[in-house]
This record gives sequence, structure tokens and C-alpha cells, in this order.
Amino acid sequence: MPPARPRVLYVTDLAYPARGRRYGDEDVFLTSRLCEHIDLALCHPRDAVALMDGFDAVVVRNSGPVLEYPDAYEAFRERAAATGTPVYNPLTGRGDMAGKQYLLDLTAAGRPVIPTVDRPEDLHRLPTTERYVVKPRLGADSIGLRVVPADEVRGLADGDVLVQPHIDFAYEVSFYFVDHDFQYALYAPHAGRRWQLEPYEPGPDDLDFARDFVDWNTLDHGIQRVDACRAPGGELLLVELEDLNPYLSLDALDDTGREAFVSALTMSLRRFLHAA
Repeated sequence: MPPARPRVLYVTDLAYPARGRRYGDEDVFLTSRLCEHIDLALCHPRDAVALMDGFDAVVVRNSGPVLEYPDAYEAFRERAAATGTPVYNPLTGRGDMAGKQYLLDLTAAGRPVIPTVDRPEDLHRLPTTERYVVKPRLGADSIGLRVVPADEVRGLADGDVLVQPHIDFAYEVSFYFVDHDFQYALYAPHAGRRWQLEPYEPGPDDLDFARDFVDWNTLDHGIQRVDACRAPGGELLLVELEDLNPYLSLDALDDTGREAFVSALTMSLRRFLHAA
């Protein structure tokens, strides 16, 4: 008899109303291809704990911001740890998976990240600017993000939010990795239209920048998206290291690019399941 195929629970919220993105379409496409290689079932993130014991592994994809279901997400993490169920991406990420503390840590370490503080006594460490960005420590998808004038920021830096200078960047660019392998890059050439993305050809310095953060994150398996902005001085600064459920914007790729990504993801899952 042929060997049994792996049974994978694919966690997604097909109906999540993401601005400028179609979560459902992306996951319908991916699962239609992955099911050629593994036995696959889809579920909403709130149902993962009740269903996960019947599967060999869990893949977390476009499940929406976990702040929409914090109790269910924490129960999922606890259940996975207690049972040893393999989760892809592994739940050991140091980026957004663990909250926004990494932005403070990387700032303190002098890494190329948008400078970030969380206390009023540290505001002097930020570049002087007329406007600041204030966002929740546990924010996602721009929920709760505000741009405030300089004379208001001190009263908002209470430790529960992050404060950054408002940067008039040239554009935002995202680098997509499977395991530690670069796949493609996309950028938003028009300010204010974050999700109108076009292919971007990164230079060697760009790739070194992105790979440094992927290496820092120490995840052996999984999908990561390194979001950056091109600062006025020409350098790239990290905006976000998304290692939990990064949207992939596969609709911005041509057929060849999509097929290359599916192939890379399939091989990564095979390696992950073999090592589990």
C-alpha cells in the first residue's frame, strides 16, 4: 500500500474583511494546490483547538489579526505546546508573532528599523519631527494606529503603545521568504496605496537587509514577510517582521511567480512534516 499522506489542518478566515486584500481568494488558491500533496481540511481560527488533535500538523495562514480572537489564539498555542502538535509557522517566532516588542529591541540594538520607543522619557531618542505615529503594542492591520502632532505625543506614550517618527518615505517594499529562501519582492510605488503592489527587483543590498531580519528571527521553517520603507536618505528601514500569518499578495505575481511560490511552499511543508 502507498504510504499515508499527511493530514494537515489549514487555519484561515476566508471571510475576514481585509482592506485591499482578498484573504479568501489567496487561501482557496493555495489549498487547491496543496491538496495535491497532502490531505487538507480548512477551519476558522476559533475552531482550531477543537479540531487539531485529528491532524498531523496545523498550518496557520490568512487567519486575520489574532487580536480579534485572543482567547482562542492563546488556547491554540497552549494546546499545541501540550500535545506537541507541529505548527507551521512554528510558534517560536520573534517578530509579530510575539507582539511588537521586537521593534523596541531592534531600535535599542541600533538595527535599521523605524526608531521606536514606548515611554515618554525615551522620546528624546527619536528624531525630531512634527508628527508621530502611535500604535498599540498588540496592534495589527493598522488597527488603532494614529498620526498625532508633536505636542500631543508625550501624553500618549504610556507604555501600552509604541511611538515612532512619521517618516515621509518614498515607498514601502515587502520581501517574501519561505524558510530562509527569498522568493519575491513587491512594492507600493504610490504613497497611501499600501496594497496596490507591483513586482520589485531587489538589489544585493536590499536582499542583505531583508535576510538579516529573517536570520535574526531564527525560524527554520515557515513563511516570513519583511516589510520595509525607503527612507528619505535612501536607506531601508524595517516596518514590520510578519511571521505569524503574512498575506502573500500572490495576485500581484504572474503565473510563473505563483507556481514558483507554490513549489517552494510544498517543498518546505514536506521538509517540515518530515522533521516533525
